[in-house]
Amino acid sequence: MEFLALLWRKYLVDILDILIVAYITYKLFMLLKGTRAIQVLRGLFILILATLVARALQFQTVSWILKGFWVAGVIAIVIVFQPELRSLLAQIGRGPVVRTFFSEKLVFVDEIVKALERLSKKGFGALIVLEQNTGLRDYIESGVTINGEVTAELLSSIFMSRAPIHDGAAIIQNERVTAAGCVLPLTHDPGVSKILGTRHRAAIGITEISDAWAIVVSEETGDISLARNRKLETKIDIEELHSELTKLYKGKLAEAREQFIQF
Repeated sequence: MEFLALLWRKYLVDILDILIVAYITYKLFMLLKGTRAIQVLRGLFILILATLVARALQFQTVSWILKGFWVAGVIAIVIVFQPELRSLLAQIGRGPVVRTFFSEKLVFVDEIVKALERLSKKGFGALIVLEQNTGLRDYIESGVTINGEVTAELLSSIFMSRAPIHDGAAIIQNERVTAAGCVLPLTHDPGVSKILGTRHRAAIGITEISDAWAIVVSEETGDISLARNRKLETKIDIEELHSELTKLYKGKLAEAREQFIQF
């Protein structure tokens, strides 16, 4: 036991420390990718290397100049890049760990319900699949990659368009619209009513092979149906659907909190 404790202190803690720093650095880079700030980071990296080289080679004048930059330059960067910093902090605030402990308002659920209500009133059919614990990668790959934030406008535009993707399913994964135009398996349950259309049969089919939830808007009647646990609930009230989705995702948040605390 003493040997294992010594090994942990000497090696594993250092490795864990490096991995944590590497992960944080990677996430920061991904958050800043595509912004002006990434160019500044590259410049800062070059200046850090220059500072280290100047000190190693004992370049007194260069070291003095770089020292002056580090005193005033950091403050200047904060002032110039206030928008990027605000955006970065906002993205961190929307991250999964922060949401797990602080978020109770499920904005994406509101957006889904808003889109369904809009599609129902205007007579457009829709099929939206909410991935749960069972991965749906095979079906995501059958569609067109979207990877966009869940908004009523995005979901409405997918199904109100006459593009080929409006006939397939939109799959929501980790609170993002991952793909649209996805092909789902149809149910072969002989007990399912023959009058159900392809969207409804596909909604039931995906719940037969996974724990996903599928929501259907009928193109003919505008009725909203919810498929889960191999069963289809037809003509579900929009308020009831909102309540069920909220209950589902708040339950997942509570479970995530409990697992994190236990860990």
